[in-house]
Amino acid sequence: MSRGVLRVYLGAAPGVGKTFAMLDEGRRRHERGTADVVVGLVETHNRPKTLEKLAGLEVIPRKTFEYRDQRFEEMDVDAVLARRPEVALVDELAHTNVPGSRNAKRWEDIEELLNAGINVISTVNIQHLESLNDVVQRITGVPQRETVPDEIVRAADQIELVDMSPEALRRRMAHGNVYPADRIDTALANYFRIGNLAALRELALLWVADRVEENLQEYRERHDIAEPWETKERVLVALSGAPGGDDLVRRAARITRGQLIGVYVQSADGLSGSQPGQVDAHRVLLEEFGGRYHEVAGAEPARAIVQIALAENATQVVLGASGRSRFAELTRGSVINDVIRQSGRAFDVHVISTAPNPHDERSASLLPPPRLRLAALSRRRQVTGFALALVGLPILTFVLSRVRDSVGLQNALLCYLLLVVAVATTGGALPAAVASVLGFVLLNWFFAPPIHTFTISNGRDLLALVSFLVVAAVISVLVDLAARRRNDAYRARGEARSLARMAAVVLRVSDPLPELVTDLVTTFHLDGGAVLHPSKGGWRVEAAAGPHPPSSPVDGNVTMTLPGEAMLVLRGSGLRAEDRQVFDAFATQLGVALEIFGDPPHTRAH
Repeated sequence: MSRGVLRVYLGAAPGVGKTFAMLDEGRRRHERGTADVVVGLVETHNRPKTLEKLAGLEVIPRKTFEYRDQRFEEMDVDAVLARRPEVALVDELAHTNVPGSRNAKRWEDIEELLNAGINVISTVNIQHLESLNDVVQRITGVPQRETVPDEIVRAADQIELVDMSPEALRRRMAHGNVYPADRIDTALANYFRIGNLAALRELALLWVADRVEENLQEYRERHDIAEPWETKERVLVALSGAPGGDDLVRRAARITRGQLIGVYVQSADGLSGSQPGQVDAHRVLLEEFGGRYHEVAGAEPARAIVQIALAENATQVVLGASGRSRFAELTRGSVINDVIRQSGRAFDVHVISTAPNPHDERSASLLPPPRLRLAALSRRRQVTGFALALVGLPILTFVLSRVRDSVGLQNALLCYLLLVVAVATTGGALPAAVASVLGFVLLNWFFAPPIHTFTISNGRDLLALVSFLVVAAVISVLVDLAARRRNDAYRARGEARSLARMAAVVLRVSDPLPELVTDLVTTFHLDGGAVLHPSKGGWRVEAAAGPHPPSSPVDGNVTMTLPGEAMLVLRGSGLRAEDRQVFDAFATQLGVALEIFGDPPHTRAH
């Protein structure tokens, strides 16, 4: 059975006549007897002319759903499939179905009809296309929550732009052909301003023009035309996992007329990097636009980006604007400048300014997005380092001052430097910095002639003291960095063991939910954890572990939503920011356990 043909009427704004054009095409085919046409679902919005076009066509009754004590109507997909017409008219391609429907989105309903061999005619507005969603919001100030992936519309066999000038559309509205009288003035003063409509119309024309380029490329491939008529664009977008990356991916999708490629450069040591949740979200969005995703490891992100761009024959590279300060760029270097310098003019470089969405939950994640994220040393170690500095320096000074004449300034410098290294190894850079400054003062007062003054008479002694301060600072930073990396290595090894143990539990146990909660509490040294499900008058415990397991979300300090309205609630201070990746993995496995192994809420045994 051959797949049905999809025809889409695309409009720049509501009211341009998409539904009218769809019904007109259906009536034309029906009256000529060239096709068996039915109306799967059409939203007339009580517009008189649209209702006139609907008259005489067979309409499939809608299916009723109850959700949150309200009744909703959606297209009855089963009835349309059973009727098996040649052509089905289905309005509003980007519509989100009410929970409990056969599919989550209407375009998925349409896919079923197409796979059954039914031709479908549908409609969509430009603001519902995923790649243009953020642009339309900036133009109109109105967010659009219902979107459809661009590739769904681009895959249509026919796309027809229903065009109308801004002035003509505003006249239609003023005559009451779009909205009821009580909404006309508000609409004309806000969404339907001349400037807004002109910008939306231009977006629609540009998007359709890209579709023309795709058809041209398909024609060349079908006819084996080797000589280039126009260069095929390959746009590579560099992902960092930072908030605002969604805008970066959308901008790259709008730039490209060919292939979209995303690359994420993971630190070569595997210990530092950005938020994994953010990177996964950006990867999913990239794939929704039909792009390919690469993840590589490299010590130099710029070099890795350039190598991937050259290997993929990219024509353009899209980078997010750096959030570093000028000082940080001078000391650490600029990835953007390095990419431009190493590109050798082989491709164009676009630098896009992005801003995180304050309403995006991922932007408020537990983990910050710094360039290098190493685990901090424990407070206990830092306190020990300060104690060693405050106690060790007076003792060392007292001992060396007794043998000042035989030791001399140079040997005293070495002894103080050893103490600073010991402080850095124990407590990190901050206690070591304090020890370095205090050591500089004590050496000047007790060992640099003239003694017991801050005056330095000998230039060589001044050079020695300054060199001590610089060397002590450098050594402190290096020792602190080594200690943090060692802690991160231990933590990474522990994460690997936890993930391996977690996977083994899911495969080994018939009901892994209790054991997963126990492992979660044990791994992070928590006071308690529980998976809770809402019930009449409170919360029901699905699984719990720890000495003080929470019995409701208010009892914990960390919560996460799981499938089926369940909640993971944790109590305790053992969960650190650095552990969020493993915590998210535990939560994901708990969700899988609930979906696959969990009994229905009313049958689970307690």
